[in-house]
Amino acid sequence: MKLEVINIEGKKIDSVEVSDKIFSAEVNKKLVKSIIDWQLNHAKPRVAKTKQRNEIIGSTAKIYAQKGTGGARHSSRKAPIFVGGGIAHGPKGAVYKIKKLNKKVKKVGLLQMLSQKHKIKLLHVVEDFKKEIKKTKTFNQFIEKNNLKNLLIISDKNSKINIIKSVRNIPNLKLIDEKGTNVYDLLKYKNVMFTTTSIKTLQNRLEKWRNLA
Repeated sequence: MKLEVINIEGKKIDSVEVSDKIFSAEVNKKLVKSIIDWQLNHAKPRVAKTKQRNEIIGSTAKIYAQKGTGGARHSSRKAPIFVGGGIAHGPKGAVYKIKKLNKKVKKVGLLQMLSQKHKIKLLHVVEDFKKEIKKTKTFNQFIEKNNLKNLLIISDKNSKINIIKSVRNIPNLKLIDEKGTNVYDLLKYKNVMFTTTSIKTLQNRLEKWRNLA
């Protein structure tokens, strides 16, 4: 399977060979959703924490007799209905985090999302940026000319250094390293663009995963 390679001027200059095994997988929506849930769950720390009934320090003695008072039955002041008691259904801190996700699941999800982007023709390849692009206007023209709005750029290290100044102020655009390729970003952004080096590096890494699986 071959993907066309364009340059900064938007002209088709070459093609890059990619593996059919990596870019033709079927999407399992439940699997992809489980990965995204895991990613969002770890995006920021969950620090909000309330004390449950069993965490309140105090006497466990029955506050008054079970019968004969005319009031409702109560045992301890730690009950959620009393001031100073435990909180019912409150946030429990990091307990709710999905702590583990099988590595193989993450790998398969990545393969499926790359395949889906290729299938709907939203996967693009640009030649490595060997010269520094300082002006945002230059890169913006490239995006508009090739209809690449809402763009995720998965770059190699050298290209990233050369374009980071020109892309950082463009809205709805994210620039990441090849090693940081993830399911959430692939789903969030409409267009995905690799450099020739980054797509080859990622493909080599994914092929090793498939051989080890």
